[in-house]
Amino acid sequence: MAHLLRFITCGSVDDGKSTLIGRLLYDSKMVFDDQLSALERDSKAVGTQNGALDFALLMDGLAAEREQGITIDVAYRFFSTGARTFIVADTPGHEQYTRNMITGASTADLAVILIDARRGVLTQTRRHSFLVSLMGIRKVVLAVNKMDLIAYDQAAFDRICADYRAFARQIGLDAVSAIPMSALKGDNVTARSTAMNWYDGPTLIQHLETVETVERPHEAPFRLCVQWVNRPDLSFRGFAGTVASGEIRPGDSVRVLPSGRDARVARLVTHDGDLTHAAAGQSVTLTLDHEIDIARGDVLASPLDPPAVADQFNTTIIWMSEDPLLPGRPYLVKIGTKTVTGTVTSLKHKINVNTLEHLAAKTLTLNEIAEANIQLAQPIAFDPYDKNRETGGFIVIDRMTNATVDAGLIRFALRRSENIHWQAVEVDKPARANLKHQKACVLWFTGLSGAGKSTIANALEKKLFGLGRHTYLLDGDNVRHGLNRDLGFTDADRVENIRRVAEVSKLMVDAGLIVLVSFISPFRAERELARNLLQPGEFFEVFVDTPLVEAEKRDPKGLYKKARRGEIRNFTGISSPYEAPQNPELRIDTSRASADEAADLILRLLTERAMLGGH
Repeated sequence: MAHLLRFITCGSVDDGKSTLIGRLLYDSKMVFDDQLSALERDSKAVGTQNGALDFALLMDGLAAEREQGITIDVAYRFFSTGARTFIVADTPGHEQYTRNMITGASTADLAVILIDARRGVLTQTRRHSFLVSLMGIRKVVLAVNKMDLIAYDQAAFDRICADYRAFARQIGLDAVSAIPMSALKGDNVTARSTAMNWYDGPTLIQHLETVETVERPHEAPFRLCVQWVNRPDLSFRGFAGTVASGEIRPGDSVRVLPSGRDARVARLVTHDGDLTHAAAGQSVTLTLDHEIDIARGDVLASPLDPPAVADQFNTTIIWMSEDPLLPGRPYLVKIGTKTVTGTVTSLKHKINVNTLEHLAAKTLTLNEIAEANIQLAQPIAFDPYDKNRETGGFIVIDRMTNATVDAGLIRFALRRSENIHWQAVEVDKPARANLKHQKACVLWFTGLSGAGKSTIANALEKKLFGLGRHTYLLDGDNVRHGLNRDLGFTDADRVENIRRVAEVSKLMVDAGLIVLVSFISPFRAERELARNLLQPGEFFEVFVDTPLVEAEKRDPKGLYKKARRGEIRNFTGISSPYEAPQNPELRIDTSRASADEAADLILRLLTERAMLGGH
């Protein structure tokens, strides 16, 4: 039997995707008797075809989908003919479910893009086609569906094809096969239509049975992302994972990335016994001929054609969250089995899916697509996505909610990530701090505007100065006069504001200073970024806890009044959120402590933690 074909159906809402797949299952005799009985019963009860078989119901398994007559999840189905086996993904057409479509496309060899013959090429048709192109699918079937509703008009079919092909050429989809059909009636799905004698091409199933796909995974260079280091006892050490591409045999050489060390495969171990050969898609445990330090997320690869290693990349990203992307914010980036902290350092541009125009952007919202540079906390092994989906595709995870917010494709490494190295220096942080008779640290004051952060920080610095300690105070307003004068008060600008200050604070700690940072810093993620830049014990989060009502009463700059009148946008506590610390090192209750008393509390904390040293 021919090679397995994975394909996806996509397009706009109600173009007939589920009906088409239901028809394929029905005509290929892949519907069991009990399923057929249920289909007949459900078609009469909730179908949309006046009691006749509603093939879409074979796919619309969720109750919500049956009630609405739409697909809102990815449904996978297996079927086969005498010539080939298939796995098809039915994906939703609504724009808000674009993330589901990407899920289905990530493993597909071919896309069937449906168009309602009555409506022609729509925005969502273009969006899904563009995503298909981005995800590396090069074989496309343009299924012009519901031809029965336009009296099988050839001229209308030709107009739709010309319109679609013009767009497809712009996005690199050259292998487009157009088929006029009626999924409901069965025209040109598995049987040739007698109503469209003007069409002399293959039926959909004939095309799917014979189409040649792109390079098969087993023909690509060997890659295995280590999922688990299997060490049940001292006599066995194996590295378990799924072969992402290529083939492997005992005796073959492999290279471990990112370390770059080589070894030979000793055994291919499975639950059912050792193998003499493993190929793409197989789960296996490799043992090596000698000990190498290997961890989860490392990549075993062919030393003749290994992946590259880098920590900065040019990427294409598809944002999939209701919350906007904030460049500079730390996220988790998962590529293969490796998860590292990363951030979008810059948005090059976002892309209008209708016109393919490149637009300037500071942030991304749900379903927007952009070219972006990202930076990771450590180097990883990778292949460009167009060479290997498994080692070139990644997802981005929100650190606070653990939700997947982005799908990304690595295009290439940024050369500066290969050329820039950390310069070793003779005089280090401990030496500088010892000279000052103190331990370097950051005291990060956070709270609402008017909470008293700057007042307390200033009082503390005077006390530390009187004790002969070396300090520097970074105040939010002062920094915005220079370093951050180009930033506004949008969420994206606030994130960048704190990122820059956190990096400056790190440099000052390296200089051996006690750094006092007084910023509203409303988002937990950015305060956590600042903490993670430093060594354990060097970061003290001081929550100046003043209720909003009290902060408004003080209102030393009149900002709250302006915000209430709508004269200031994105004002924390009024029109922009403040995320209070959950586990600060110190909470200052300003209803009980004066600024001088608060400073004494912080001094006591620093003394208890042995940060002030001796003379």
